[in-house]
Amino acid sequence: MRFAAFLALVTMLWASLAGAQTRPAPAPAGNQIELNSASRDSLMTLDGIGEVRADAIIRARPFKAKTELVERRLIPESLYEKISDKVFARPPPPAPPPPKPAPAAPTKRG
Repeated sequence: MRFAAFLALVTMLWASLAGAQTRPAPAPAGNQIELNSASRDSLMTLDGIGEVRADAIIRARPFKAKTELVERRLIPESLYEKISDKVFARPPPPAPPPPKPAPAAPTKRG
Protein backbone atom coordinates (compact mmCIF):
# COMPACT_ATOMS: atom_id res chain seq x y z
CA MET A 1 0.00 0.00 0.00
CA ARG A 2 2.81 2.40 0.89
CA PHE A 3 4.56 1.63 -2.37
CA ALA A 4 1.42 2.49 -4.36
CA ALA A 5 1.07 5.81 -2.55
CA PHE A 6 4.75 6.57 -3.13
CA LEU A 7 4.43 5.67 -6.80
CA ALA A 8 1.39 7.93 -7.19
CA LEU A 9 3.24 10.82 -5.51
CA VAL A 10 6.29 10.38 -7.75
CA THR A 11 4.08 10.22 -10.85
CA MET A 12 2.25 13.43 -9.90
CA LEU A 13 5.51 15.22 -9.15
CA TRP A 14 7.03 14.11 -12.44
CA ALA A 15 3.93 15.21 -14.37
CA SER A 16 3.93 18.65 -12.76
CA LEU A 17 7.64 19.15 -13.50
CA ALA A 18 7.26 17.99 -17.09
CA GLY A 19 4.31 20.35 -17.60
CA ALA A 20 6.20 23.28 -16.10
CA GLN A 21 9.07 22.83 -18.53
CA THR A 22 6.91 22.69 -21.65
CA ARG A 23 4.58 25.60 -20.96
CA PRO A 24 4.93 28.49 -23.40
CA ALA A 25 5.94 31.92 -22.17
CA PRO A 26 2.99 33.96 -20.95
CA ALA A 27 1.39 36.11 -23.61
CA PRO A 28 1.63 39.85 -23.16
CA ALA A 29 -1.43 41.56 -21.79
CA GLY A 30 -3.75 43.38 -24.17
CA ASN A 31 -2.67 44.52 -27.59
CA GLN A 32 0.98 45.19 -26.91
CA ILE A 33 3.42 45.72 -29.74
CA GLU A 34 6.49 43.49 -29.96
CA LEU A 35 9.47 45.72 -30.74
CA ASN A 36 11.51 43.09 -32.59
CA SER A 37 8.83 42.16 -35.12
CA ALA A 38 6.40 45.09 -35.36
CA SER A 39 5.91 46.77 -38.69
CA ARG A 40 6.65 50.44 -39.20
CA ASP A 41 2.91 51.18 -39.30
CA SER A 42 2.33 49.32 -36.03
CA LEU A 43 5.07 51.28 -34.29
CA MET A 44 3.61 54.52 -35.60
CA THR A 45 0.32 53.80 -33.80
CA LEU A 46 2.12 54.56 -30.52
CA ASP A 47 1.80 58.13 -29.22
CA GLY A 48 4.96 60.07 -30.02
CA ILE A 49 6.34 57.55 -32.52
CA GLY A 50 6.39 58.94 -36.04
CA GLU A 51 8.16 57.84 -39.19
CA VAL A 52 11.65 58.83 -38.03
CA ARG A 53 11.44 57.11 -34.65
CA ALA A 54 9.75 54.02 -36.09
CA ASP A 55 12.55 53.69 -38.65
CA ALA A 56 15.18 54.17 -35.92
CA ILE A 57 13.58 51.44 -33.80
CA ILE A 58 13.56 49.04 -36.75
CA ARG A 59 17.22 49.77 -37.54
CA ALA A 60 18.22 49.22 -33.88
CA ARG A 61 16.76 45.71 -33.67
CA PRO A 62 17.06 43.27 -31.98
CA PHE A 63 16.13 44.37 -28.47
CA LYS A 64 16.61 42.21 -25.38
CA ALA A 65 14.36 44.47 -23.29
CA LYS A 66 12.03 47.36 -23.99
CA THR A 67 14.13 49.61 -21.73
CA GLU A 68 16.74 49.64 -24.49
CA LEU A 69 14.60 52.24 -26.27
CA VAL A 70 15.84 54.76 -23.68
CA GLU A 71 19.26 53.18 -23.07
CA ARG A 72 20.10 53.44 -26.77
CA ARG A 73 18.66 56.98 -26.89
CA LEU A 74 16.01 56.12 -29.45
CA ILE A 75 13.30 57.87 -27.43
CA PRO A 76 13.38 60.17 -24.40
CA GLU A 77 12.46 58.78 -20.98
CA SER A 78 9.31 60.92 -20.83
CA LEU A 79 8.01 59.26 -24.02
CA TYR A 80 9.03 55.82 -22.74
CA GLU A 81 6.89 56.34 -19.64
CA LYS A 82 3.88 56.98 -21.91
CA ILE A 83 4.33 53.90 -24.11
CA SER A 84 6.08 51.34 -21.86
CA ASP A 85 2.82 49.56 -21.05
CA LYS A 86 2.05 49.24 -24.77
CA VAL A 87 5.27 47.58 -25.92
CA PHE A 88 7.40 44.56 -25.07
CA ALA A 89 10.56 42.95 -26.39
CA ARG A 90 10.91 39.22 -26.78
CA PRO A 91 14.61 38.49 -27.19
CA PRO A 92 15.42 36.69 -30.42
CA PRO A 93 16.30 33.01 -30.08
CA PRO A 94 20.02 32.27 -29.87
CA ALA A 95 21.73 31.61 -33.17
CA PRO A 96 22.36 27.94 -33.88
CA PRO A 97 25.98 26.84 -33.51
CA PRO A 98 27.98 26.76 -36.73
CA PRO A 99 28.10 23.37 -38.43
CA LYS A 100 31.05 21.17 -37.59
CA PRO A 101 33.46 20.62 -40.46
CA ALA A 102 33.29 17.19 -42.06
CA PRO A 103 36.15 14.88 -41.13
CA ALA A 104 38.85 14.60 -43.71
CA ALA A 105 38.77 11.53 -45.91
CA PRO A 106 41.55 9.06 -45.19
CA THR A 107 44.29 8.97 -47.77
CA LYS A 108 45.72 5.76 -49.18
CA ARG A 109 49.43 5.29 -49.15
CA GLY A 110 50.74 2.79 -51.33
